[in-house]
Amino acid sequence: MAKIDSIQEIEDLIRARYPLIYVVSAEEKRVEIALAELGKRRQRKVLLWSCTQGITSADSSESMSDIKDPLRALEYFAKYEDDAIFLLRDFHPYLQDPTVTRRLRDLNRDFKSGTKRRNVVLVSGLLKVPNEIEKDMAVVDFDLPTREDIASIVDKLCASLRLDFALKKDPEVYRRVVEAALGLTAEEAENVFSKSIIRKKDFDIATIVAEKKNIIRKSGVLEFYETDSDMNDVGGLEILKDWLRKRARAFSKEARDFGLPMPKGILLLGIPGCGKSLTAKAIGQAWQVPLLRLDVGKVFAGLVGQSEENMRKAIKTAEAVAPCILWLDELEKGFSGTQSSGSTDGGTTARVFASFLTWLQEKTSPVFVISTANNVNMLPPELLRKGRFDEIFFIDLPTPEERKKITEIHIKKKKRDTEQFDFDKITSATQGFSGSEIEQAIVSALYDAFEDSTDIDTDRIVKSCQEFIPLAYTMKETIDGMREWSKSRARAASLTTADALEAETTRQLEI
Repeated sequence: MAKIDSIQEIEDLIRARYPLIYVVSAEEKRVEIALAELGKRRQRKVLLWSCTQGITSADSSESMSDIKDPLRALEYFAKYEDDAIFLLRDFHPYLQDPTVTRRLRDLNRDFKSGTKRRNVVLVSGLLKVPNEIEKDMAVVDFDLPTREDIASIVDKLCASLRLDFALKKDPEVYRRVVEAALGLTAEEAENVFSKSIIRKKDFDIATIVAEKKNIIRKSGVLEFYETDSDMNDVGGLEILKDWLRKRARAFSKEARDFGLPMPKGILLLGIPGCGKSLTAKAIGQAWQVPLLRLDVGKVFAGLVGQSEENMRKAIKTAEAVAPCILWLDELEKGFSGTQSSGSTDGGTTARVFASFLTWLQEKTSPVFVISTANNVNMLPPELLRKGRFDEIFFIDLPTPEERKKITEIHIKKKKRDTEQFDFDKITSATQGFSGSEIEQAIVSALYDAFEDSTDIDTDRIVKSCQEFIPLAYTMKETIDGMREWSKSRARAASLTTADALEAETTRQLEI
């Protein structure tokens, strides 16, 4: 079933005689333009109210600037004799007044049964509906600008400025400029395009992306994550890499024409320090799509209803930026309290988690979700149900071959000649080490060498490894439990089985 856009949704509600409609949007101007056009099509007057300007009509034919009191405005609408749409700007603070709420409920009943076609539309960037009126009010989340909307803004700027822009000559540049601005409001897109033209005399993608990062960060929930890491920085995990490689073009038009469904996402479970977060960062670079990091902890705000609004805003922004990757790191820490949510936080965690699960199950937008978790026991069981993710991968401690590759990667990153190192000897010394522990052993060896005014070599790295007590030993029982859990519930990310790795660790402990 095709998704109905928000403008069509509002029109359907108005035609169906829904008296009270709450439109959640920070783009007041776009909503007003859409309602003005709707009024013309449906032959309705459109009256706008704000606490600073009173009542004005969309076509400027009427003005009652003295009616700034919200209750007086509602009384005026109640007595209005023509078919009309009444738009209330930033009306949510007045919903705390029981008299205003009661008057809205009266209007709901009168408009529903009356012969005139009248609707009240509240427009606000925040969704705050009192319990006593929520059953009387339809809520619509107004969509951010689509590709076509952004392209229209670009075309208008090109026509008005008449400069020799590169995108006029190259369709690929035009496409990249439009996609770079996805996820912004219309006003934000206009502003950043103007800023780009002032700075570079052209539509500069780097300027647009930099501004977009700042705007997305303002939400306090989503972070536009840039990384130089790619799949070559991930040692091993060949099964996971192969799975991801086959889906690199999954969001393309060719994939849709071929009949491929859009991938939902993956859940990466495993031992800390073994490459879950690094893999998430590398996928964005490998697939050449934006990587958005959702901080689940920041979703939960102090105000009642704000947490649910934060999750909705994050999902809508991710869908507007799509195709993109939405990365949720250490998921179990954010949603670990869902079972006790009713008695600890009034059910907020459970509601936010439920909305996320529903979206994860039903989403049709090209948003690929990567979730990582260290402790499987803290994950809500609903999250592991089939259909939430395309695949659940278990990332175990690296095998000997993977440890060798990881060591080579970090030696190269430190700008050392790999020919000067005995990797078999280092691999033997790093039995039971995670990838991050191998990196720290090399860093420790670098500090020792720097102190002695010399350079690192195989012996220094081996000595550094011998001073380490890896997590595989200090948390052996926990890791054994994770491996046992994963045997029948998750897919191995590496070519070697967990049993072989467990045997290797056991041998080292016996030595």
